[in-house]
Amino acid sequence: MKMSSRRSVPLLIALALLASSATAQVQTLDGKASDPITMGWMVGSPPPPERTVRLEDMSFLTFPQLRWSFSHWRELYPTVEISKGEGPVKALPHAERKALDAVTFMPLGGTKPMTWEQSVLANYTDGIIVMHKGKIVYERYLGALKPQGLHIAQSVTKSFVGTLAATLVAEGKLDPNMLVSHYLPELKTSAFGDATVRQVMDMTTGLNYTEIYTDPNSDAFAFVRAAGSLPRPAGYTGPTNSYDYLKTVKKAGEHGQAFGYKSVNAEVLGWLVSRVSGKPLAEVMSERFWGPMGMERDANIQIDTNGSALAAGGLNLSLRDLARFCEMMRSGGRFNDRQIIPASVVADIANGASKADFAKAGYQTLPGWSYHDQWWVSHNRLGAYMARGVYGQACYVAPKAEMTIVRFASFPLAANANLDPTSLPAYEAVADYLMAHPN
Repeated sequence: MKMSSRRSVPLLIALALLASSATAQVQTLDGKASDPITMGWMVGSPPPPERTVRLEDMSFLTFPQLRWSFSHWRELYPTVEISKGEGPVKALPHAERKALDAVTFMPLGGTKPMTWEQSVLANYTDGIIVMHKGKIVYERYLGALKPQGLHIAQSVTKSFVGTLAATLVAEGKLDPNMLVSHYLPELKTSAFGDATVRQVMDMTTGLNYTEIYTDPNSDAFAFVRAAGSLPRPAGYTGPTNSYDYLKTVKKAGEHGQAFGYKSVNAEVLGWLVSRVSGKPLAEVMSERFWGPMGMERDANIQIDTNGSALAAGGLNLSLRDLARFCEMMRSGGRFNDRQIIPASVVADIANGASKADFAKAGYQTLPGWSYHDQWWVSHNRLGAYMARGVYGQACYVAPKAEMTIVRFASFPLAANANLDPTSLPAYEAVADYLMAHPN
């Protein structure tokens, strides 16, 4: 899609209005009222102007239009295919547990219990699967998403890339103690030049970079403009692809002192995976995951203006294939009758990293957590760890409960702190029910 620099509202003003607009709309449009099928987005040949979703005017990221966008990402952005190959699909057995809808929990900070079924709607869920002991016990699709459809995974993408990097470390192809500049000399003069691979993997780099989704002046928006993910203003003279943007990132403080969630780390990691593998990231994901795991659908990943895959959040895949990936993690790296990644990689991810380093980031809904290899690690009684993406994308792996939960969503607000109160305790409640009722 061609990106125009002409618009009725300047880009930064439009971005600034997104958060306030979503906040106002969420008060009047709940999960049912905002259903994109009911609202008729992009229906007609052509659809009427008032029901058209477009990239260049920012309507694709405005609520409630984003409820359509997240299940139609490839229609908005250029992508490259992640092929599942010609092998057979690994079937996922079903054993429906309708009783899960009635499982109750207390939301974080709440005073009134909520049921699992209520939470699914409250979180603007597009699709959700619960797996227990290798079987799908709960599967629902809402909004614009269908079982055969693909959905933007947002930052869940990071966990796929982090797992690839950790696997390359286990295979001796990537040294976590080596400086990034050893593998990527292009970044020698950037903030990443004297950072280790491990610091990038765990996001403990010291960067002069902000990632605040409600601030249009945040560096995160500068990055996505460079990558071509948002329209560029007239007269733009900055970097025009993601790799060139990474070269401009400056250092702030010292590396290795604290966790700081900054997506440019994932972009560096994706570049490292490609450089060490000698192949584009999409091809590596196809060879390492989609082919051997028996995935159901080809996936795709958004590319920047230089054709490079966006490792921080560009993956589009089916919900069942996300369930396959997360079930592989729960099963110690084994799936489809083969060892997909070393069991040691999964164990290391599940063990997490420094809680003290993580605490410095101030995540109020994630006390006692850590971040390791692009995964969020709870250190809770279930041994749970997560892949998380803005607007409610999630993969929750709970080994001690033999359970995984995967969700695609289109919540009106980006930050997961808005969904955690009605998500995290719900996951634990479902785990407790399944452990108490194993059959």
